[in-house]
Amino acid sequence: MAKLSEHCPCGSSKPYIACCARYLEGNVPAPTAESLMRSRYSAYTLLREDYLLATWHPSTRPTSLGLAEAAPTKWLGLEVKRHEQQDADHAIVEFVARYKVNGRAQRLREVSRFVREAGRWFYVDGAIEV
Repeated sequence: MAKLSEHCPCGSSKPYIACCARYLEGNVPAPTAESLMRSRYSAYTLLREDYLLATWHPSTRPTSLGLAEAAPTKWLGLEVKRHEQQDADHAIVEFVARYKVNGRAQRLREVSRFVREAGRWFYVDGAIEV
């Protein structure tokens, strides 16, 4: 679990408490698709499957992610490449996430789609780029 005074796992220079913690604890919805994507990255680092599923659009949401049963992942960093607001309720976020599984370094580059419904942003899906 990230300490409230530590830098946020999402890579911002803010403390966790002033960044993603407020979204993960349900105190306030993420105001932009980028902030939702960053908070979802933080949720992966903290094994917060509940938050990941709650912020996943119902039309594409899996029933489970199995994070607790998966091989341990060490998240190393996040870089947001682009955030594009397509209209008031649709956006894309392109990012690169670095991590290690079983000691092997990996990079995930994805262009994610987000939709806003009833004032809340949801992750819809993403295209992984090689």
